[in-house]
Amino acid sequence: MSPNNIARLFVLDTNILMHDPVSIFRFEEHDIFIPMVVLEELDSAKKGMSEVSRNVRQASRFLDELIRNACAEEIANGLFLSYIQPLNGHNESTGRLYLQTEILPDHLPDHLPGKNADNSILGTTLSLQKKFKNKEVILISKDINLRIKARMLGINAEDYTSDKVLDDADLLHTGINKLPANFWESKSDALTSWQEDMRTLYEISGSPLKECYPYQCLYTDEGVGFEALVKNTSKEKTTLLHANNYRKESHAVWGVNARNREQNFALNLLMDPEVDMVTILGAAGTGKTLLALAAGLAQVMDKKAYREIIITRVTIPVGEDIGFLPGTEEEKMAPWMGALLDNLEVLTSSDESGEWERAATNDLLTKRIKIRSLNFMRGRTFLNRYIIVDEAQNLTAKQMKTLITRAGPGSKLIILGNISQIDTPYLTETTSGLTYVVDRFKNWEHGGHITLQRGERSRLADFASEVL
Repeated sequence: MSPNNIARLFVLDTNILMHDPVSIFRFEEHDIFIPMVVLEELDSAKKGMSEVSRNVRQASRFLDELIRNACAEEIANGLFLSYIQPLNGHNESTGRLYLQTEILPDHLPDHLPGKNADNSILGTTLSLQKKFKNKEVILISKDINLRIKARMLGINAEDYTSDKVLDDADLLHTGINKLPANFWESKSDALTSWQEDMRTLYEISGSPLKECYPYQCLYTDEGVGFEALVKNTSKEKTTLLHANNYRKESHAVWGVNARNREQNFALNLLMDPEVDMVTILGAAGTGKTLLALAAGLAQVMDKKAYREIIITRVTIPVGEDIGFLPGTEEEKMAPWMGALLDNLEVLTSSDESGEWERAATNDLLTKRIKIRSLNFMRGRTFLNRYIIVDEAQNLTAKQMKTLITRAGPGSKLIILGNISQIDTPYLTETTSGLTYVVDRFKNWEHGGHITLQRGERSRLADFASEVL
C-alpha cells in the first residue's frame, strides 16, 4: 500500500512498454491499467528489428501469457500479475492487470480538441478517476509533454523511474579516492609488503576507506605521493597493488604517456590482464579513446595477449541522419569511426618515419583492428579479443547486457562514454546502460572503473568545456 494507505492504479503509456517490457511487473502491490489505444500502438510498432520492436513483441508475449487461459469475467476483474515469473525466475508483483474492456465516457474538456492517442489516454485516465474514487489513479509516461497536459487536467502524472540506477548521477562512484591524511601512521602496526611479478603489494588490516571495492584507485599526496589499486578487500584485510607510473617516457604505452593521475590509473586498469572489463567515463578531450586504443595496440601487437581489436559504437547521429550508407559493414561504420581514425593518426605519426613507413604501419594496424556494428552482435562470441565500445552512454541496460555477454574466454571489454552527452530518446544520466554497468560491476573482482576529470585535448577545448 502507499504511505497514505490508499490503493494506487497506474495507467501505463505506450512508451513505457516500448522502453521496458517487464515494466508491468515492477509496480509491486499496486494495480496497473492498459488502455485499448496503447494495445493499438503496440500492434503498429511490433514489426522491425529495432530494440523498440523487440521490446514491443516481448511485452505482447507477457500480456498473452497472462490472458491466455482467462475468461472474459476474469479479464474484467483484473488478472493477477503474480501468475508468471519474468524477473529471473521470480515476481514480486502482487497487484492486478486491468485491460480496457469497455468504452469509457469521455471527460476531456472542450478546449482539448482532437482524438489522438495522447488525448485518448488522458480521457481514459479521467474516466478511471471518476470510476475508482477509492483509488489514486496515476498516469505513467516518459513523454514529458503528455505529463504536462495531464497535470493541466488535474491528473497525477509521473515518469517511469523503476529503471533508474541512482537517484542522482552525482552519486555514481568515480573509481578514485584519496586516502586519509594519517593513513600510513594508522596502518603501520599491521602492514606487510612483498614483490610479485615485479610489482609491490601491501597488505593492511581492515579497510582503507569506509567503502572499498576491488580495483578501486587510491592515492595520497603526502611526500612523493602514493598511487595504488585495491587488489582484494575484506573486513579483516585489504591488499593494495602499487600502480605503475605511465607518466615516464621510458614507460610509455604505444608511445602514449599518462598526463594526469586519472589517466595513469586508466592505463593501469587497461594493461592489467586480471581486469576483464574496464569502464571509463569522461568528458570530451579527456583521452578515453586514445588510452584505450594505445593499450589495445600494445597488448595485441607487442605482447600478443589478444588476437585483434574489435571496435564498435552506437550509430546515433548528433544532427540530422544522413540516410542510407552503401558498402560493407566496415564501410557503413566508417563515418561513425572518426574518433578512431583521429586517434590512430596520433598513434602512428612520427617525425622520424617517412610516408612509406607510415603507410605500411597503417596497413598492418588495419588488419588487426576490426570495426563492427552493434546491430549484428546478437548471437556472436568474441574469443581472445580486445573489445572497445565507444559512446556507450547511448545504450540501454538491456543492450549493454547483450553486448557484455558477447565476450568469450580470453577477451577484454573496454566501455567508454560520457553520460552528460546522451542522444538516445528516453535515456537519462540515471537510466543509461553505462551508469547501470558502472554501478553493478563495482564489487566484481575482475572489473575496474575510472572517471577522467581533466581535459588534455587543447587549451581551446578546455576553455570551451568550461564556459559553453
